Amino acid sequence: MFALQAVIALLIVAAAALALVLQGRYDSERNARNRSLAVAEAFAHAPGLVEALRSDDPTAVLQPRAEAARVGSGVDFIAVLAPNGARYTDSDPSLIGQRAHGDIARAAAGESFTEIYHGAPTDAVRAVVPVRDENGTVVGMVSSGIEVETVGNAVEGRLPLLLGAAAGGLALAVGGAGLVSHRLRRQTHGLGPAEMTRLKEHHEAVLHSVKEGVVIVGGDGLLLLANDEARRLLKLPPDAERRHVRELGLEPRTAALLLSGRPATDEVHLAGDRLLAVNVRPTGDRAGGCVMTLRDTTELSALTGRAEVARGRLRLLYEAGTRIGTTLDVVRTAEELSEVAVPRFADFVTVELLDPVMRGEEPSGVHTEMRRTALSGVRPETPLQPVGDLIRFVVPTTPMASALDEGRAVLQADLASAQGWRAQDPEGAAQALAYGLHSLLTVPLLARGVVLGMANFWRGRDTPEPFGEEDLSFAEELAARAALAIDNARRFTREHSMAVALQRSLLPRVLPEQNAMRVAYRYLPAKAGVGGDWFDVIPLPGARVALVVGDVVGHGLHAAATMGRLRTAVANFSTLDLPPEELLTHLDELIDRIGEENEPGREDDGSDADGDGGAEGTAGATCLYAIYDPTTGVCTMASAGHPGPALVRPDGSVEFPALPPGLPLGLGLGDRPFASARLKLEPDSTLVLFTDGLLEDRHRDFDTGLGLLRRTLARPDRTPEQICADVLAALLFPVPSDDIALLVASARRIPQDRIAEWEVPSDPSAVAPVRNAAAARLAEWGLEDVGFTAELVLSELITNAIRYGRPPVRVRLVYDRVLICEVSDGSSTSPHLRHATDTDEGGRGLFLVAQFAQRWGTRYARRGKTIWAELPVSQDGPGAGPAVPLLDPDALEDLAW
Repeated sequence: MFALQAVIALLIVAAAALALVLQGRYDSERNARNRSLAVAEAFAHAPGLVEALRSDDPTAVLQPRAEAARVGSGVDFIAVLAPNGARYTDSDPSLIGQRAHGDIARAAAGESFTEIYHGAPTDAVRAVVPVRDENGTVVGMVSSGIEVETVGNAVEGRLPLLLGAAAGGLALAVGGAGLVSHRLRRQTHGLGPAEMTRLKEHHEAVLHSVKEGVVIVGGDGLLLLANDEARRLLKLPPDAERRHVRELGLEPRTAALLLSGRPATDEVHLAGDRLLAVNVRPTGDRAGGCVMTLRDTTELSALTGRAEVARGRLRLLYEAGTRIGTTLDVVRTAEELSEVAVPRFADFVTVELLDPVMRGEEPSGVHTEMRRTALSGVRPETPLQPVGDLIRFVVPTTPMASALDEGRAVLQADLASAQGWRAQDPEGAAQALAYGLHSLLTVPLLARGVVLGMANFWRGRDTPEPFGEEDLSFAEELAARAALAIDNARRFTREHSMAVALQRSLLPRVLPEQNAMRVAYRYLPAKAGVGGDWFDVIPLPGARVALVVGDVVGHGLHAAATMGRLRTAVANFSTLDLPPEELLTHLDELIDRIGEENEPGREDDGSDADGDGGAEGTAGATCLYAIYDPTTGVCTMASAGHPGPALVRPDGSVEFPALPPGLPLGLGLGDRPFASARLKLEPDSTLVLFTDGLLEDRHRDFDTGLGLLRRTLARPDRTPEQICADVLAALLFPVPSDDIALLVASARRIPQDRIAEWEVPSDPSAVAPVRNAAAARLAEWGLEDVGFTAELVLSELITNAIRYGRPPVRVRLVYDRVLICEVSDGSSTSPHLRHATDTDEGGRGLFLVAQFAQRWGTRYARRGKTIWAELPVSQDGPGAGPAVPLLDPDALEDLAW
């Protein structure tokens, strides 16, 4: 036996060692494939690779990079190939220019793959990845790999360890088998008489301890053996053994079965006042005896009934754990509690909650007044008060008041004798009794030791059996699980309400007045938690307007607060009149700083008062920023990982303009990672900006939502308000899982007869003709009352541009809500406002402009700058604004230069 165990151990250890060797080689090969593919993918997508392949000498550019990448990644070679397989780079410079062998046509066709290559210059595990340009065309390939010899060396390096472990395992197995065999031989000493006697004693001990009667009868009808349970069930005399069956006082039917020796299965026999389930089988010996087993079905039936009830309660508790708390809604959680207990535990269930709990607030106030929140029953009609009623427990002897005072379940088995309950509402109690309600079990809903409400379980004529003491613990367990779910829903409701309030307070409540676009918006917070979606409409100088839509990653108060910071930052950056791509760059740097401030573990004073290890980190945000100029109809926009807008043409056609791709904010992509696109918008064209929560959800992907949005927008002649309503009606989810921000803007154009432009020669004498032409145009517009002020402002701005700027100098007047005076020149020097002293002869030009303009400022273009000033016009003009104050010539004497 020992030799057999040793051989088996040897075979097992040998098989395990072989399996480890094979597994090690497989793992090494698979690791080589993965490393080769990862290196090839990374190098194929490296910035600048496509430009290098298009250069005059790709080898000179790429060979140092490939060699550095090979050394850094640990692979044996990295080769950059032309689409025809010619090598631009290789770890062996002598191979540069030669065509690579093997099946590289797959990579040339656009497929990435790994293979075990056999051939020159060496066998290797290699990966080949295509390199695509911006149009998706394969312009090259990257091959990287590890030589087969390197893979084999890795496996051979593990062989000493594997063989050593196998030898140790074999020695341990053989030694263990020897010890076990020696121990068994010493313990058993063979199967002698003493051991057989011991086994017989054990068998008899077991035989007499089982809760099933066993009777053995010989072929001659004598009782050979009866265990203790059989003696009890059959009431056998002490000297029953070796006596004939007919002398034992058994029921005639039972005695006849024993003497017949016929097989029987679960036959029911009477033994006094007990019913016995009897099984009979022949012993199989020559004497023709039989063995009978007996079970007391009377007790078994009772035990089975109790066990079935217990199993039913366990199943109900398990079902309650899966059905209660499926949502974070307080009312729905209470309804789930009432639904799960009907009809298997009660005929009717009512749930009452404190009013503050339903609002998501901390439980407070008296516990004698609760709001009925849920009601379920086996019948639609009920004598109980409906949902929404205020339930008062003014009589202290009612079961409800007692349960609240004691903090545990209270049973009222007979409602007819419950005087306190009947005194609480005599009329309602009489209706309930007449309806058939006869038993009540009431349980307080407690969470963290605080009362949230209570649950009442009622039984009526559909369940004649009243509640019993064994039902109390079950009801308390069911109520405890429901109370925890209700408290979680309450706390979520409170946080959700706070986040919604914060979110709405940080979003624009009234859109600013501007004439460039007609704008409508919608914002809907998510049901499962407020996110960081936001939008904004920002008037810009020159009658322009900026449209902003963004989304902060995450949900809750932190996301809402971060959204507020970003919206404020966008509003501040917009005052600098930056192009969209530059504004997004500044916003990217800001969110990087926010992320550094909110890094986990970063503390202000060296301690964490809340014990949470620091604030929640910011993962990033997306943003779409667009600037529309109504004088030209040009809309410039840039995106930082945000879905682009939908453009609805006046004829109802819908398109989704392609924007330069930009990754989300906060990823640290460099100084200027964003680019902008320019669109020419026809009058009455509509831009629809949105967040991804409008289109996608668990049950709908982004592309499906985009198609649905296209069909919804493809109807002309609708106002922005109508478009907002139609889009939400078509795309809104029943329970949104993410915030939705929707901004619809219809483009307007300033008529060309409201715009005047002149080019000014670089000669101070040219100021007067331009000033006169401007005065004439103001007279045509009916703005004589602001003519003198406009002439003064234009004179100062044009003179400064000629004196301190560079040609060309251009002047533009735009008549919108205000009169906009713009003077552009080719210099990027910023003007500086200063206050001249009484003795200075100059320095008051910009001061005059600032005094008589409503607003003024500077915006920069790629070449040069524009100084603008807005003058308020009278209420009779096309825009609304206060009348411009008339200038006092005497006052101007003090400001003259």
